[in-house]
Parts: sequence; structure tokens; C-alpha cells
Amino acid sequence: MKLAITDACIFIDLHLLELVVPFFELDIEVHTSLDVFNELNDEQQHLLSAYQSMGKLTVHTIQHNDRIAIHQVGYPRGLSEMDCTVLYLAVQLGAMVLSSDKAVRNYAKRSSIEYHGMLWILDELIAQNRVIPAVAASKLRQLMTSNYIYQNNAVLLKEMNIRLKIWN
Repeated sequence: MKLAITDACIFIDLHLLELVVPFFELDIEVHTSLDVFNELNDEQQHLLSAYQSMGKLTVHTIQHNDRIAIHQVGYPRGLSEMDCTVLYLAVQLGAMVLSSDKAVRNYAKRSSIEYHGMLWILDELIAQNRVIPAVAASKLRQLMTSNYIYQNNAVLLKEMNIRLKIWN
């Protein structure tokens, strides 16, 4: 089973798309930091707390010595404190990063940390028979209209259109 450190963007998108339930059915072990968890709204936190109590989500409290280590890494200024906890945990646990945040993904790429985003999650939901392709296509269209990150990126648009053709 793969370990995945997830940022707030992914949890927010999963909640918006009503894909939290099938996401936690995937064959991945999901972790995040308390810093990321605290970025979420009350409804999102409540929903994720249920998965935490079932052992499907591990929320890491970043201790003082870890915060010192995080600051010593020298992460770029474009990364928030929450982003840094995600990247730090990924290295500490040998996990992949799930993020839609360009700065997080770029840092992961430069640091040879495996990273994926919502397209990979949708691919996995289909591959692991958690959603059918038509549902994934509908969710992808919803994501394209609701999240500006997916609207003005030519590379992402190309990838999304490829998937829409396959899934429809």
C-alpha cells in the first residue's frame, strides 16, 4: 500500500466533488498534518475526523523539533507553512504527495518526491473500480468549471480533454 501525504487543496476538491468516500476506499494510506487539517472548514474537518477515527486518515502533529527541522530545510518562500509540513512529512515517511498546488508540486519535482494531483486520483478511482468512467468525467467537468487552477493551464487542459474523450 502506498503512503500519501495530502494537502488542503486535495481535501477541498474531494469534498466539493463528493468523492471523499471513494477516495478513502483507494489502496493508499492517507496522511496529513494537523496544520493542513486546521486549514479546512468545520464541515470538511468533521467529515475527515470520521476517517481519522476509523484509522483511514493519520493526522500528524508537527512537534517543535520538527518545526525547527522544517525551517532548516530552507523551503522556498512561495510555500506556506502548511505546504512545508506536507513536504517534510513526505520525506520523513517516504510518501508521495497529493497536491494541486503548483508550488508544492514544483518543489516535489525538484526534490525527486513522487507527486500527483486530482487527475491521478480520478485515474485511480477508475482503475480501482471506485467510480465508473462516466462519473469521473462528470466530476472532472465540475472541477474544470469550479477551480480556476484547471481553467488556464494548457498542459492540464490537454490532459483533462484526453481523459474526457476516454471516459465518455
